[in-house]
Amino acid sequence: MRDDAYSAVGWRCLRCGADLVPRKTKLAYLGKDFEAELSCCPDCGEVFVGEALALGKMLEVEKALEDK
Repeated sequence: MRDDAYSAVGWRCLRCGADLVPRKTKLAYLGKDFEAELSCCPDCGEVFVGEALALGKMLEVEKALEDK
């Protein structure tokens, strides 16, 4: 598993209790679809978006899409 600011190393799903694993995840924003590797529950599919990702990379993408 990746061990950077965007991974959920050591996190477990609150709903299922399973360890989160990195998985390509489809995202959509302002009519644009893209994929990113995020930590997800292998059982229920719940996706973890940590603070570093939400306030870092995703904010950059949001601003870029709004400028277009």
